[in-house]
Amino acid sequence: MEPTKAAPAPPLADRPGVHRGVIVLGIVSLLTDLSSEAIFAVLPIYFISVLGGSAILLGLMEGLADFSASSLDLASGYWSDRTGRRKEIAVSGYAVSALAKSCLVFLGSVGGVVVFRVIERLGKSVRGAPRDAILATMAPERRRGLSFGLHKAFDKAGAVAGPFVAYLILTGWGASSATFHALFLAALIPAILAVVVLSIFVSAPPSTPGSKHQTVKSTWKSLGRPYRTFLYSSGIFSLGYFSFAFLMLKAKSVGFAVQDQALLYGLFNLVFTLTSVPVGWLADHVGQRTIVIASYLTYAAMSAGFMIAETQLAVGVLFGVYGVFLAMNEGQAKAYLTDLTEDSTRATGIGLYGFVTGLAYLPASLIAGVLWPLGPTWAFAFAVGTSIIALVVFLSMTERSDSPRHHISAI
Repeated sequence: MEPTKAAPAPPLADRPGVHRGVIVLGIVSLLTDLSSEAIFAVLPIYFISVLGGSAILLGLMEGLADFSASSLDLASGYWSDRTGRRKEIAVSGYAVSALAKSCLVFLGSVGGVVVFRVIERLGKSVRGAPRDAILATMAPERRRGLSFGLHKAFDKAGAVAGPFVAYLILTGWGASSATFHALFLAALIPAILAVVVLSIFVSAPPSTPGSKHQTVKSTWKSLGRPYRTFLYSSGIFSLGYFSFAFLMLKAKSVGFAVQDQALLYGLFNLVFTLTSVPVGWLADHVGQRTIVIASYLTYAAMSAGFMIAETQLAVGVLFGVYGVFLAMNEGQAKAYLTDLTEDSTRATGIGLYGFVTGLAYLPASLIAGVLWPLGPTWAFAFAVGTSIIALVVFLSMTERSDSPRHHISAI
């Protein structure tokens, strides 16, 4: 009797559950965000209160940082599609971010902080598209929203821990220049560990390199109308999606101390973490388009709330709403994009989205920096307006064609 032959392993997209690689990529993001958010939670206050920077310069720095965070997305995604070397490109991006944090330790000046902020975000831009393309390949189609939501949950778990670490250090040693330096030094450790884990423990699924004749222009034509519609509306929306640093300044204006702001920063990340997986599960059932619409409405409502909030309780609640918004927007936008792209052009499509939205972040933070001295209400009113316009564009140019891909009974 001949031995029974083992059935061939099904393709990743056909396997049930969540792929192991999604978990490992989540751990990499957790370590990176633990490092980054321990710094970002206190950086606006360090920049203004310790180094003497201005609100306008803060807006310029944050705008440059947000643009840097997506300036290389298109090039990185396109190159990873062309070469199929997605893991190598992702590793280099994480390494650049870790190197930038070492610069922050040795450059304790306004200029040094600007250099750190821009270079660190350039690393994020390099790694984002190829990493998300790897994640999309690992994610079963029926669990794509859940897989991206789970990855973001890991990512923001680090963002919860980071501000908490900052809070402990600042509370224990005081908000002095030396304490900030010690915090920045400690943040280097998880950043380096993230590079090591990605290099050793992540095996990227094979991807077919794109055609040598494939160009960005030809890819753009092949992406299709649904993708382009989402890109247009996202670009408009991003004009009002200014840096989180201005939310921190709003918190300061209602009486939150420096160390309490670090906890507030952790609060919205905690909400993000707790809601990211449920939002991903919901997206797999109701369709990604519905989540996009909900994210625009939530951001508009949150911005309107900040216009009138005058108490610490009100601001704290709005930070929680911000966490829900991020779970819908950042957690599911990439999942939506993967449904609108093919494997051979996926990283390019994700990278183009990141580039366009990042291009809008620079004027968004500059506009907020200019409006802020006139009154925070003006900056938040602008955010409400752009959210509504983006929603109108998205609704007017799309049809309800992305009903749930699978009935609940099929899950």
